[in-house]
Amino acid sequence: MKFTEAQLENAIIQLLGEQGYPHVLGGEIDRGITDVLIEDDLRSYLTSQYADVGISANEVNGIIRQLTLLSASDLYESNKTFCKWLSDGFLLKREDPTQKDIYIQLIDYSDLTQMRVPTANEVDVLSARGVKEKAAAYGDGNIYKIVNQLEIEGVASASGGQLRIPDGILYINGLPLVLFEFKSAIREEATIHDAYVQICTRYRRDIPQLFVYNALCVISDGVNNKMGTLFAPYEFYYGWRKITGDESASKDGFDSLTTMLEGLFDSRRLLEVMRHFIYFPDKTHQEVKIICRYPQYYAATKLYQSIKEHQKKPNGKGGDGKGGTYFGATGCGKSFTMQFLARLLMKSVEFESPTIVLITDRTDLDDQLSKQFTNAKTYIGDQIVETVASREDLRAKLQGRQSGGVFLTTIHKFTEDAKLLTDRCNVICISDEAHRSQINLDQKITVITEGKNKGVKKTYGFAKYLHDSLPNATYVGFTGTPIDATLDVFGSLVDSYTMNESVKDEITVRIVYEGRAARVLLDNTKLKEVEEYYAQCETHGASEYQIEDSKKAMASMNAILGDPDRIHAIAKDFVEHYEERVTEGSTVAGKAMFVSSSRAIAYQLYQELQALRPAWFEPLECAEGETLTDKEREELKPSERVRMVMTRNKDDEKALWDLLGTKDDRKDLDRQFKQAKSNFKIAIVVDMWLTGFDVPFLDTMYIDKPVSEHNLIQTISRVNRKFEGKNKGLVVDYIGIKTSMNKALKQFGGGSGDNFEDIATSIVEVRNHLDLLNKAFHHFDSSRYFTGDPISQLNCLNEAGEYAMQTEKTEKRFMDITKRLKAAYDICCGNEDISKDERDHIHFYMAIRSIIYKLTRGVAPDTAQMNAKVREMIAEAIRSDGVEEIFKLGNEDDSDGGIDIFDEDYLAKIDKVKLPNTKIKLLQKLLEKAIGEVSKTNKVQATDFTKKFQAIVEKYNERKEDDVLVSSVLEDFSSDIINLYHDLKTEMTSFTKMGIDFEEKAFYDILKSLSVKYDFTYPEDKMIELAKKAKAVVDSVAGFPAWNQREDIKAELQVNLILLLAEYGYPPVANDDAYKEILEQAENFKKNASS
Repeated sequence: MKFTEAQLENAIIQLLGEQGYPHVLGGEIDRGITDVLIEDDLRSYLTSQYADVGISANEVNGIIRQLTLLSASDLYESNKTFCKWLSDGFLLKREDPTQKDIYIQLIDYSDLTQMRVPTANEVDVLSARGVKEKAAAYGDGNIYKIVNQLEIEGVASASGGQLRIPDGILYINGLPLVLFEFKSAIREEATIHDAYVQICTRYRRDIPQLFVYNALCVISDGVNNKMGTLFAPYEFYYGWRKITGDESASKDGFDSLTTMLEGLFDSRRLLEVMRHFIYFPDKTHQEVKIICRYPQYYAATKLYQSIKEHQKKPNGKGGDGKGGTYFGATGCGKSFTMQFLARLLMKSVEFESPTIVLITDRTDLDDQLSKQFTNAKTYIGDQIVETVASREDLRAKLQGRQSGGVFLTTIHKFTEDAKLLTDRCNVICISDEAHRSQINLDQKITVITEGKNKGVKKTYGFAKYLHDSLPNATYVGFTGTPIDATLDVFGSLVDSYTMNESVKDEITVRIVYEGRAARVLLDNTKLKEVEEYYAQCETHGASEYQIEDSKKAMASMNAILGDPDRIHAIAKDFVEHYEERVTEGSTVAGKAMFVSSSRAIAYQLYQELQALRPAWFEPLECAEGETLTDKEREELKPSERVRMVMTRNKDDEKALWDLLGTKDDRKDLDRQFKQAKSNFKIAIVVDMWLTGFDVPFLDTMYIDKPVSEHNLIQTISRVNRKFEGKNKGLVVDYIGIKTSMNKALKQFGGGSGDNFEDIATSIVEVRNHLDLLNKAFHHFDSSRYFTGDPISQLNCLNEAGEYAMQTEKTEKRFMDITKRLKAAYDICCGNEDISKDERDHIHFYMAIRSIIYKLTRGVAPDTAQMNAKVREMIAEAIRSDGVEEIFKLGNEDDSDGGIDIFDEDYLAKIDKVKLPNTKIKLLQKLLEKAIGEVSKTNKVQATDFTKKFQAIVEKYNERKEDDVLVSSVLEDFSSDIINLYHDLKTEMTSFTKMGIDFEEKAFYDILKSLSVKYDFTYPEDKMIELAKKAKAVVDSVAGFPAWNQREDIKAELQVNLILLLAEYGYPPVANDDAYKEILEQAENFKKNASS
């Protein structure tokens, strides 16, 4: 017996039942078919919850009315408003103005940590306007229901009243807060991505009213289980892989379903997520809604408890002020964890509106956090969220303040001025990147032998002055690399989330290591010196004082690393490696970072690159091959491909001084590097940009600098950010960091053994996939591609595509293997261990993939990231076989104005294609396009032809294996498609014989189909006349701008259509479908006619 989607649905409903969510069938709920609220439940909850303050039935109905007035036409803003009401509640103005306003919460949160009641200016105020109605019976607390088989019909303003049946909806107090969509784990073609598309495309389009009240969505096939929001890209849907947050390892497969249902859907936890862990920015030009990932939830809630336990009290009886340390892998979203924590603290009764001081150790980190936090004032619950300009500014802001406020500053503002800023206890200091300067409490003694300041001067690290300035504050540390001193200052480790967990959860990508030190260390006797120096760096760590003591060793090392011959060898190797990756399309945006060991060496490398590739140093408006929009042209500045990012030194020679620029110039470089289309592709750095600098599409880092272990993690994590099309991050090593990297990842990455993937693994993967493809093509003669003349090569490519497309199964297998081959090759393409013969075969198979992709899908995103020569060959192959025109189908940008798909000459061109499978793909594509054209104007006929087309395709795909190469079977299929195409073409012109136009024929088809569907007869001449009148009625209102989004105009049109149908006695038996389908057709036609 197969495990179907229905069985998965029942299994999840049963598991949710065990969590305390009773199951109800959709058909048992009393509601209108377009309604998504269970009003009786909401009414019962509100009446019960606020009975003690005497809430009236009219006031309850007023609340329900306010909820139903949230419009689905502005879905994002409506959902943002609803989620604010859901999390923060609102004040209800009473019917009797002499009575006090009621603070209403749509969910009973009494089981959670007590939060303060917000003031009137913090929440929305709703008035109690309603229709008097008898109150229903009620129960206690929240009313939970997991509902399936609920039929929901879209409102006419969406896409014409489509009926949809979501797999599952979790209702709390009559509100549809969680949407579930399931796919079968055993059907290979059905993935949870399909479930995502169903929610975010089809349901959003057809039943948008459901999402006005949606908090989160869950997609599952039983093995893969993810959650996210309606507005999030698929890449930002994540699993919930722990139940209590204390488990040592996260769960996979079917166990991950259990962890999600027992973890996230524990009722207390779910309510806490809905109340505190869904964030909308105050202002945004995009649809941004962020829900916490499980590590963020557990970290924030655990830190909150730890801060509460360790907070100092005015009477001296409190804790030690060490709120705890959070160790979170770099790239796992620590800034949002801080923001979630800030809200928990600010909303808490316990902390009496604390003042939060957020401290970073670098200005650029401060800027990043400042941008995020100042756009989250409503979410955090305080309108005072400000960046502090100086220590004096912070003193002014804290002076006289007894509560509230979020202040962002850098540790460096706490200098030798040890004056008290405030001695309040409800001050929370949250330190970002707490492993560096923020733990420096050391005393430094300076002996001054001359002048008026002669004597011994004691100075301390920044952290000492910070603690002296805020003596009663509670300190919390966030770090990606905790060291013992971090724990001494901030307290014990409260929670951790390692690099390995982050990769496993697909929050960051895996790092691949490629060692190239042996290629550039010209004198092998120097290798030992480098290794010894490296060991010394590891032993000393990052203390600035210890490094000061080792200046001699460093000078000696710089002499080795800066050897001109060595730098020349590195520059040459770097250019070849980088160019190979760009040529092969193996890098997402061509961005690379080169880490040099000193400023002088960085400048040497810059000059070597200038000599090797002078073209890289010509300022260009954008990267080669890119086109800019007007907005992008304003944002992007012309730039060289290579730039150095370092601060100036007073002793720099003029040329270097001019190249480095000012602080503002560096800020501009930061902005430019973060733009994918900018010509600034290669950043040469020494210390800057190695921590807290996020460029998601940066996928290659070259390291030529000894780096201590905890700094090394921060450095290599620049390439672990997730980005579409990026599978892994590549670290290229020119100095020999492999041992240190492994130790660092073992210590801070949360794993054992090898904690990163060596380039050799990718090479093995490439060879394994090549072997699979070579076996699949064993019976195909590909020699002409490798040894023949250009015409033979082109013919071979086309025939190879034909060979791969013999059946749906062989085609899918080929496409899957080549996709994995490309992903592995992208990582190791710059490595010399891949032979020329292997590269040639990779290009051969990728070219076939591209041709098939284009034949089946019309566009081939793979070709943009492919070897340029192969790309040209594919274009030639397509032209040589006469199929080039097919790719212009529907191309509105085509200079010829596109192609008339109903032109007989066009069909004749396809008929000349010799390869039968290729021909079939082209014919399928042609018919799909033709039906798409018809659907723009005539929904009824398009639906009918789609069903006929699907039947033909299914029959073809189900043919026996023995018939794969039987020409008569292929010819029959081609004939079936051509016949259906001709039928469609005839239908497209049938209106002329009836004396009506094309749009009137669409209305006629609706009237005709309804008579068949409901089995009644109606005179033909009257039906034609009625179709004309229906079109005229629609035309009378369709001239108004955005008429199909205006409920008043649509209501008028609906009335006019009902009157028209009544006048013509259609249908003979009353039926609501008639005017509804005419209205759908009207919207469909006008929408496409105007687009």
